[in-house]
Amino acid sequence: MLPGLEPAELPADAIEVGRILDAWGIKGWFKVLPHSASPEALFSSRRWYLLPSEKGAKTFSGTALLRVRETREHSGSIVASAREVDDREGAEALKGARIFVPRSSFPTADKDEYYWVDLIGLDVLNREGVALGQVTELLSTGAQTVLVIGYTQDGKAQERMVPFVSAYVDNVDLPARRITVDWQLDY
Repeated sequence: MLPGLEPAELPADAIEVGRILDAWGIKGWFKVLPHSASPEALFSSRRWYLLPSEKGAKTFSGTALLRVRETREHSGSIVASAREVDDREGAEALKGARIFVPRSSFPTADKDEYYWVDLIGLDVLNREGVALGQVTELLSTGAQTVLVIGYTQDGKAQERMVPFVSAYVDNVDLPARRITVDWQLDY
């Protein structure tokens, strides 16, 4: 474990939200690459859980807790500082670390807004109650987001795509883990 970082247990609801790119400046700040175009979870959480990079040199092992002091946007990127990192050398040692935050620390989404991570795995049914499959991923096409729905037909894995817009999505019921859409099997 790096000096200053304490070992921690990864929370059961931890979501990977980004990674540390490199040191920034000489006072222990570091650049962060968010996995989302709207990285609110990085800004709202003051406790980041770090896992070493999957590739390249590993400067620590296991899970480490990082107590974030400040996170801000700077010239189109995100930079952060932490209590445990006070110089460039310490920040460089974090390079490549994967950042996780508990899902429970995400800011509350507004009405009719959803975190993509909450939609993955939901069952999708049409208005007639016919199962279309499960959400496997979401794609941002620029103009809109698209639900990628996985299903099996004749023993083969298949996909169908449904635009995630109000014209096709009737209801998202997170507690029931179900999305109802205006979509047919043959579309």
